[in-house]
Amino acid sequence: MYAVLKTLTEAPRHIKRSFSLLYDLLAIPFSLYVAIFLRIGELVNPLQSELIAVTTVTTVTTIYAFVRMGLYRAILRFMAHQAVITVVVCALISATTLVACSYFIQLSIQLPSGSSISLPRSTPFIYYFLVLVILGSPRLLVRSMVHIILSDNYPRRTNHTKNSVIIYGAGHTGYQVGGSLIQSGMYQVVAYIDDDAKLSNTTVRGISVSPPSELPQLVELYSVDTVLLALGQTNKSQRARVVEKVGNLKVKIQTVPTLEDVIFGSTQISDIRDVEIEDLLGRDPVPPRKDLLDKCVLNKAVMVTGAGGSIGSELCRQILPEKPHTLVLFEQNEFSLYDLERQLSQQFNSTRIVPILGSTLNRHQINETIRTFKVNTIYHAAAYKHVPIVEQNIIEGVRNNVLGTWECANAAIENKVKHFVLVSTDKAVRPTNAMGASKRIAELILQGLSQNQDTTLLSMVRFGNVLGSSGSVVPLFKKQIQDSGPITVTHKKITRFFMTIPEAAQLVIQASAMSQGGDVFVLDMGEPVSIWELAERMVKLSGLTIKDDSNPDGDIEIHQTGLRPGEKLYEELLIGDEVRGTDHPLIMRANEKSLGWIETKQLIQNISDACSRYDAVAIKSIMSSAPTDYTPERGSHDLLRTSNTNVLTLGATNSRNKTH
Repeated sequence: MYAVLKTLTEAPRHIKRSFSLLYDLLAIPFSLYVAIFLRIGELVNPLQSELIAVTTVTTVTTIYAFVRMGLYRAILRFMAHQAVITVVVCALISATTLVACSYFIQLSIQLPSGSSISLPRSTPFIYYFLVLVILGSPRLLVRSMVHIILSDNYPRRTNHTKNSVIIYGAGHTGYQVGGSLIQSGMYQVVAYIDDDAKLSNTTVRGISVSPPSELPQLVELYSVDTVLLALGQTNKSQRARVVEKVGNLKVKIQTVPTLEDVIFGSTQISDIRDVEIEDLLGRDPVPPRKDLLDKCVLNKAVMVTGAGGSIGSELCRQILPEKPHTLVLFEQNEFSLYDLERQLSQQFNSTRIVPILGSTLNRHQINETIRTFKVNTIYHAAAYKHVPIVEQNIIEGVRNNVLGTWECANAAIENKVKHFVLVSTDKAVRPTNAMGASKRIAELILQGLSQNQDTTLLSMVRFGNVLGSSGSVVPLFKKQIQDSGPITVTHKKITRFFMTIPEAAQLVIQASAMSQGGDVFVLDMGEPVSIWELAERMVKLSGLTIKDDSNPDGDIEIHQTGLRPGEKLYEELLIGDEVRGTDHPLIMRANEKSLGWIETKQLIQNISDACSRYDAVAIKSIMSSAPTDYTPERGSHDLLRTSNTNVLTLGATNSRNKTH
């Protein structure tokens, strides 16, 4: 039986179609002859001329209907309910044809007794059900046999060399995934799991569906090493609950694309990937408002500073679909600029993309760029943002983040740019590090400039960590897990806000559309996430276990290393309590203390002078005396300044030794 079916399934398509056509050509006249016999109760001569005519017309019409409805184009082993519907409809057409043809021909059936009768009225009904059974049943039977035998679920052919997998989700996505895996020959699907109690003890493609409570036993019974999530459009919170159920088992958790992604061509149903922590963290994003996305972008020249960074590059990717007529990529890192321009040009070839290599501290170059390309909107994402690095390079960090913002904003005002948007951070709220303080100063600059002019709408958007950015802990944890650990977390109680990069970029663009000048926009980041728990979840997603006192035989250890200089346990998004909603549910407008124009100019002058003198201590003092709520740690952490001091001290000591 197996050999016959294997030969049939591996035969060329035209042979299989010819076989199906031949079967139907014989089955339709047979169904009509049996229907007449069942109704009359006597065998009649099938070679009567009128009966042959009716049979021929009915058969040809039925075959034509099958061809037009694509039954012979369907692949038998994938035949689903659409093919069953085709058989039902075509059987109805066939029965209707039988009635019409019998009426017009005035069919008279000669009985063995010598008498004749017209076609009985009940015969077409009997014929209809016979066609359904005789044409439909063999197809369904062969399909089932092919699935049972060729999917390696037939006991005599169980292949123990394939990876045993369980599919979590017995819906339409799970059904499609199961078929794709069976055909790939790389996996052996041993069970389906679904939360819907109505699906328990049913089968999908001949494979049983079990409730989640049976998952541990199934994993152990079949030595399963992978659980595939086929959850369709399930939201993040539901996915997180499913992962929580599976996470305690030592299996790798992977996912398949949604049918929406498959339909729009961004992926294939067979594309399996690891479940990323980004799939589970944060809330489900609110669909962006098209009018807000378009206001500062559509048919405009848009410039993004720091375009090669994680936030800047995603801003570019979200801006281009809104059809600006020009996008200026302003970046000081040559390779990042080259790589981004190459990617965007391949994906968006209808928009003019201009790569400009330069520094935000060079106001003359910024002026020339804005004038040359007639820039309407600037998204200022250029910044040094790694807390430990800026803490050890305070002077350069402040010069770039503060003076770079000052130069860009003034260039925008001089050239009458309509919108200027600063990408800020939650670390600017009551900062304990130089990076956060520098971003808070940058916010104060825009607020001060807004009081002295009304040409450019200056605003800032403040949000927390973005998943997958160069400064995120997620890439670090992934690398540490790949290296078999340990994972390093600075403190067991440390928490952070997280948001996906695409959502953050979309919200920045939408916030800019609501600017009235000097606005501090704050994004709703959802609930804070424990970094320690984040590390644990990432280990479990990798199919590994935590190594600790309760599980000394685990795979990955998590070490607490202590807070780094300037690092806080908890991040905040608001300095005060005065916050108002906007037209977007995830964007708020904060009312915070600011400086007047004269005070702003003096602050910038003081910082510029201190940077010129390379005085890190003075810079920290200036930033803490401004309305930043900055509480610096004692002493200067600028490595170059400290090294210079040590060299001077060593030189003085050597001089004294020589004198003695």
